[in-house]
Amino acid sequence: MIAGCGILLSIASRVFYVYEDPRIAQVEACFAGANCGGCGFAGCSAAAAAVVHGKTKPSVCVVGGMESAQKAAAVMGMEVGSLEPLKSFNPCTGGDRAENKFFYIGVATCQAEAALFSGKRTCEVGCIGHGDCVRACMFDAIAVGPDGFPIVDEEKCVGCGACARACPKNLLKISTPSERLLHFNQRGDCLAPCRQTCPAEIDIPLYIHQIRTGDYAGAVNTIRERNPLLLACGRVCPHPCELNCRRGVADEPVSINQLKRFAADFEMTSGRRLPIRVAPDTGKRIAVIGGGPAGLTCAYFLRRLGRYGIPEYRLPKQVLDWEIESILNLGVEVRTGVRIGVDLQLESLRTDGYDAVFMGIGAWKDSKLAVPGEELQGCYTGIDFLARLASGEKLDIKPVAAVIGGGNTAIDCTRNLLRSGARKVYLVYRRTRKEMPANEVEVEAAEHPVRVVGNDQGLVTHLEYLRMELGEPDASGRRRPVPVKGSETLLPTDMVISAIGQAPDVSFAASAELKTTRWSTIESDPATLQTNIPFLFVAGDVATGPSLVVEAIGGGRRAARSIHQFVTGRPVEAEPNELRKNLLTETIFDQVPGIVTRPRAKMVELPAAERIRSFEEVDQVLTEEAARRESDRCLYCCLTCYNPDATAPDTDRNSAALAAAERHTQAA
Repeated sequence: MIAGCGILLSIASRVFYVYEDPRIAQVEACFAGANCGGCGFAGCSAAAAAVVHGKTKPSVCVVGGMESAQKAAAVMGMEVGSLEPLKSFNPCTGGDRAENKFFYIGVATCQAEAALFSGKRTCEVGCIGHGDCVRACMFDAIAVGPDGFPIVDEEKCVGCGACARACPKNLLKISTPSERLLHFNQRGDCLAPCRQTCPAEIDIPLYIHQIRTGDYAGAVNTIRERNPLLLACGRVCPHPCELNCRRGVADEPVSINQLKRFAADFEMTSGRRLPIRVAPDTGKRIAVIGGGPAGLTCAYFLRRLGRYGIPEYRLPKQVLDWEIESILNLGVEVRTGVRIGVDLQLESLRTDGYDAVFMGIGAWKDSKLAVPGEELQGCYTGIDFLARLASGEKLDIKPVAAVIGGGNTAIDCTRNLLRSGARKVYLVYRRTRKEMPANEVEVEAAEHPVRVVGNDQGLVTHLEYLRMELGEPDASGRRRPVPVKGSETLLPTDMVISAIGQAPDVSFAASAELKTTRWSTIESDPATLQTNIPFLFVAGDVATGPSLVVEAIGGGRRAARSIHQFVTGRPVEAEPNELRKNLLTETIFDQVPGIVTRPRAKMVELPAAERIRSFEEVDQVLTEEAARRESDRCLYCCLTCYNPDATAPDTDRNSAALAAAERHTQAA
């Protein structure tokens, strides 16, 4: 009998045998053994099976951490790779500030309320607030805060994703630090108007809130998550973000850039550098050509570097050096004095072992006047003049000078001349002061140069110009300047500096078979900044033509994301719903109830009598008291929510939000 049973069992074991990969048990032994389900699988055994069958990564155990991941990877014969911790993130700051479109009486869960017209809030994107995410978290890492929206405790969060799965709005995101660094504004994000207008996409309301609460280090880290050149930007950025400041609808906009400058200077003057988190080394090598803001930014996000030149009085060299040093400290190899196409060939970089190449070489080629006499001694081009002066070269500055142009380069030349000893400087421009592209400048003339006149020694003596008048608008919408017949005039001057435009030097492009545009910029995909050479990416002035520093910074980060995709073998592409320069119509209000007008912080400047005698920095930083007062003017806006200064009737605030939502619906 016993023998018969044994035979039957033996046969059954062969007939009904189910093979189990022995690696499942080995991987399971690497895990914490908590069977907590935090990984999203039904226990450690199920998670181990998913690893073996290629359905998840060896780092799946949210409790075991790096040690567990390394052991499991070893069993599978895999590298752990750039393992970064996953964390939950809630972008919504609306909470109890969000207005209601109906009263909800029912089961107090987000899932239940969301079934009714996406919830009672006027905001279609924001948090409902019943705390389904809190109940789903097994690690006590998330709680609904005092303002009615969830707050994540990063120390406790294990990135299991339970909170995100419980959220019916798909609001909570689970991501690594690197993924957050390379996230770009998208439709569906909780974005204040200022954040949408900032080319670097900085979380402006958050860092101003951090200044308000005295968390200056937090403000620095928030800015640096999008912009590594906060010291430079705080000094030279024309702050387009302030154009759509919601407070500006009913009052003067918040002085956003001065607050950024305050936070940036706090770190520099504190005597210590705040630590910058860096992901584990992937072993990929990236060549960054060019040291302007685009190159520096791309190097920061990809751990590479270079240098740029801006006049000393706007951005002192010691400030720029301090900021560059923080990027160098990440582990960046620097090679200066190298010219692409001369000292280094583009095609040789790949054979030298670089996985990708970024190019941000700027626009350093001056436009010529194309008039007789510009070869005379005492004639300069704007960029060349500024670069030689900044390098310490002793130029022969004459008593009287004429600067031709109306942009920022022309203004920089004018101010440098006055600081360098010129007694009188004429600014010669063919349009009126109103049409000048420069920021907040003074103009002494509106003329068009005809020729430069010199003496027998080849020295400049006069600039001949024609008086201009504005005619009909051209294709850009600006009125076209038309010369006035018979208005030739000789302007006595010892120097002439032409600052009428600049372009990138792309003379090397033809030999590398690199496509360029008719504006002498390098052609690239505007969404990814990838060129016709797949491993080459561009940003900054070489891609856009002369533009803002903050635009180059945004471009450098965008290129860094594309390079990251390229070197990791993923498709090089942008997210389909990225905003780029578009605005969310529902966030733009034409009325903002509850605002009490309060004076904007004034820019503290070095007195004119002092600044004209030196290259000391003109714009000064706000005091702590002034910064806290200015930060208190910020409405801490989210998508449609904001903090009013005074108690406004709910109907007024609700009507503003509903009106914006209605415009959004019509636009859609």
